[in-house]
Amino acid sequence: MNHTVVFKKNIQAYRAKKHIIANKGSTRSSKTWSILQLLYYIAEASEKPLLISVVSESFPHLSKGCIRDFENMLRADGLWFENDWNATNKIYKINHSKIEFFSADTPGKVHGPSRDILYVNECINISYEIYRHLAIRTTGTIFLDCNPCYEFWLDEKVLPRDDSVLIHSTYKDNAFLTSTQIREIESNMDDAEWWKVYGLGLTGSKIGIVMQNWDIITAIPDYAVRHWIGIDFGFSNDPTAISDVYLADGQLWINELLYEKKYDNPMISEYLSSCGVSKQTSIVADSAEPKSISEIQSFGWNIEPAIKGADSIKTGLSILNRYQKHITQQSVNIIKEYRNYRWAVDDDGNPTNKPIDKWNHSIDSQRYVALNKLASAIRPFEEWSLQWV
Repeated sequence: MNHTVVFKKNIQAYRAKKHIIANKGSTRSSKTWSILQLLYYIAEASEKPLLISVVSESFPHLSKGCIRDFENMLRADGLWFENDWNATNKIYKINHSKIEFFSADTPGKVHGPSRDILYVNECINISYEIYRHLAIRTTGTIFLDCNPCYEFWLDEKVLPRDDSVLIHSTYKDNAFLTSTQIREIESNMDDAEWWKVYGLGLTGSKIGIVMQNWDIITAIPDYAVRHWIGIDFGFSNDPTAISDVYLADGQLWINELLYEKKYDNPMISEYLSSCGVSKQTSIVADSAEPKSISEIQSFGWNIEPAIKGADSIKTGLSILNRYQKHITQQSVNIIKEYRNYRWAVDDDGNPTNKPIDKWNHSIDSQRYVALNKLASAIRPFEEWSLQWV
């Protein structure tokens, strides 16, 4: 396996017998990959059986993150063996040791038996109480990692301890990034708050977060039946984002259907069918793509362009924020956007009324639904003088 600077710092801290090893850093600094590498080596080298737990906020987050990285990492070196992977229980066996993967929303696991080593991935996304239950059931080393979007319990309760160590890293510590990846990261230098967290790996602030009044749920409730589909088109540079927005009990229940690049219109049509979406379902899409809307319509879908006008972005966001919103835990990209979408700031660092044009693809798809289907539930369209554009 190839090793980054981050791996070397973590193994040094582990050999120094630090009880808590916390990794805070930028995007693509190799935090997750390096810790997973180290856990594999620890399990492989151990003379006694070890139980190592890898935990993140939800199973979808875990599946698309740590489990995928772990498998890809081992496959790259010919170390992945299907017979050693229990797909049902999400346990990988290495000699006499086991690495188990589970989510923090599984009470039986969080409050269950002890383990030898704990790794909490993106620990900023779980509560301190959940962490505490996991920590007191861990007899050995605890690994933590996160992008430091804002101060939280890690800063207040963990890092001040004598038995903890902080490993700070940035994308520059990852020698295996391509020049294209580096250029993409550095193209965001002009966004001060984003660059602080995801470029420099420094602690950001919650100030200026756009999306309010939301939480994470396991599934859309059965009684939520009235719904609309929102589509924000993308292709090469941006993903196509499709959201399913339900209205029930005066609240919104939102599920991510798609968040992928390279989807053309026939593929979108086929994907909607594969999701079981009825062709009678009302779909609202970005009016800036009339040809795409026309082509999808030709496949038999009930699709219409979003109504836009002056301040339609601000208006759509305002409508969404008037509702309590419940996001399914499988909607990992929507959750990530909700946590990162911010108002731009002025020269003094104060939020403006204009959002940055990042972390907004799924949010835009929901905004189109808000403009066409939810605005009238709050106040008449005529008050906004909206028009087709």
